[in-house]
Amino acid sequence: MSIFDRFRLTGKRLFITGGSRGLGREMALAIADAGADVVLVGREEESLNATAEDIRRFGRIATPIVGDVGETAECEAICHRVLKDHGPIDIVINNVGGRRISEQLEDQTLEQWQQLMDLNLTSTFLCMKHFGGAMIQRGQGGRIINVASISAMVANRGIGGRSYETAKGAIVQLTRSVAADWAGHGITVNAICPGGFMTAPNVRWSNERPDVMSRFRDQIPQGDFGQPEDLGPLAVYLASDASRYMTGASLVIDGGYTLW
Repeated sequence: MSIFDRFRLTGKRLFITGGSRGLGREMALAIADAGADVVLVGREEESLNATAEDIRRFGRIATPIVGDVGETAECEAICHRVLKDHGPIDIVINNVGGRRISEQLEDQTLEQWQQLMDLNLTSTFLCMKHFGGAMIQRGQGGRIINVASISAMVANRGIGGRSYETAKGAIVQLTRSVAADWAGHGITVNAICPGGFMTAPNVRWSNERPDVMSRFRDQIPQGDFGQPEDLGPLAVYLASDASRYMTGASLVIDGGYTLW
């Protein structure tokens, strides 16, 4: 067997949240290129359909679902629908999330806090609960990849919205604890912790807070932000048999930002 065979995902099916743009899009495309069919969820129909069409160019089945997993009832409905109509699911990537606000903690409202915790953390819990539960019942193992952030480990300078750091830190610990619980079922649970990547939200931050983004770039040993496609190979590794013996890990990909 070639070493590359361990990275192949032929016959597998991926479910990914926030799969239409940015990091989610690139992970979905990479996993489709490795052989998997993809069910992808996003809020914007146009970008969702565009990504689905790009997935089909690999000869894979792409199923776009317009929805907002940051809304808890909608998230659960999507999980049930996918399991009923598009299962079984072998790989789950909980990618959706974001900071969205820059308010200091003392100015952040309870409503904002709850909305952002639902977006970043509760959506991850619900998708793990439903798809992981189905994997346990099926008895054939599975792969769960949670997208956390280096913000789980450090506080970003010059910006508010600490609900983001809090939620991402919780995702790392959720990943670790559930990895221990589900290891006996052949389910691996790992987290990716990206640093600064030039996704649409960070492009917006660059326009609104160029001082913050410039300071961030200056602290990256490699000298620049990552590009979304840099995440694809890592996602394929964690989704494949190549990572069979890795679980509970949080893999940092940040150009060295957290080294200093």
